[in-house]
Amino acid sequence: MRVLAAFDKFKDSVSAPAACEAAAVAVAGLGAAWSVDSCPMSDGGEGFADALTRAAGGHTMTATVTGPRGAQTPCSFGVVEAATIPGAARELLGLGPAMDRLAVLDMASASGLALLKPELRDPMLASSEGTGELILAAAAGADAILLGVGGSATSDFGLGAMAAMGIRFVDETGRIIERIVPANWHRLAGIEGTVNVAVPPIRIACDVDNPLLGPRGAASVYGPQKGLRPVDGAVLEREGERIASMVCRHFGRPRGLAGEKGAGAAGGMAFGLMAATGARILPGFELVCSWLDLRARLACADVILTGEGRFDDTSLAGKGPGAVVRMALALGKKVHLFAGQVSLSSPIPGLSTHTITPPGMPLAEALACTPALLRASVREALVTG
Repeated sequence: MRVLAAFDKFKDSVSAPAACEAAAVAVAGLGAAWSVDSCPMSDGGEGFADALTRAAGGHTMTATVTGPRGAQTPCSFGVVEAATIPGAARELLGLGPAMDRLAVLDMASASGLALLKPELRDPMLASSEGTGELILAAAAGADAILLGVGGSATSDFGLGAMAAMGIRFVDETGRIIERIVPANWHRLAGIEGTVNVAVPPIRIACDVDNPLLGPRGAASVYGPQKGLRPVDGAVLEREGERIASMVCRHFGRPRGLAGEKGAGAAGGMAFGLMAATGARILPGFELVCSWLDLRARLACADVILTGEGRFDDTSLAGKGPGAVVRMALALGKKVHLFAGQVSLSSPIPGLSTHTITPPGMPLAEALACTPALLRASVREALVTG
């Protein structure tokens, strides 16, 4: 019996590779008649670089960068040879004939929300500086850069990353504003300089289509989940209009750049990198799906296992496990979905859902026990059918 384990992360508990490994251990315990293909998933956030680097047989490099609130943060990124990337993914990336080495980064590792304790989560004070530093570290040995932008802690329009790459933000006296964040945007009077190092072409893996500003913009839609207070949201939106105009003017970009689909991704990081470096946005899940050869692996499997920390109706409208479920069911496969919490308004024909958290178990205990709970739930689901 051929099993495909295609899990995303269980937030605040285990990574996607760890979840796939837990499932693989459970499958191995069922005997030699069972085999498992592990396919860790990512939506562009935590684990994005690791999942793609592993799949392409690349190698991992490390760097220490400035975290979203200023603390030094160790993180890693991958370097892969373009020849090892499946053709469909290479086509999406638009890699030219001279682009032999691709660096794969995720913003979550440098400027991610998960790096901060809940009481420190405030996008008015969070900077994307570390992501800029990570880009510089990767640029030294790459012909192109792929950046996943999920899971960010910031709403700084990428200004912190720009500062790390040499752009200067000055007040009305001409003094450089150290650590530019939305809380001190009111002091910003001018922008100076250009990116002062050779940064290769940047591709941004992103599935959100939000513009930078307005009711569907970065602050309005994603700010609250990053800790943004309503009173600060109004300030960020108002100052954001001015900042966006200044950025576009400085880099010679059309003002309409702020309204482009995806410009609001990762608190406007996509907007900032498009303005400063000419970065391009790519469809994130389509790229991951092609890179991991997911459709072919689904077709080869008899049983599909997938899941994440919480699975609800919005998961089906998004990417990751929800997309795995849709694709697998369309192929007529048996699909098991595992999550710490499952909350669907109605059953999905053909899908077996499993809540791995025992009734009454405190959340802290459940998070600590996730691998064991997942192993037990997978084994029970496969044994009972």
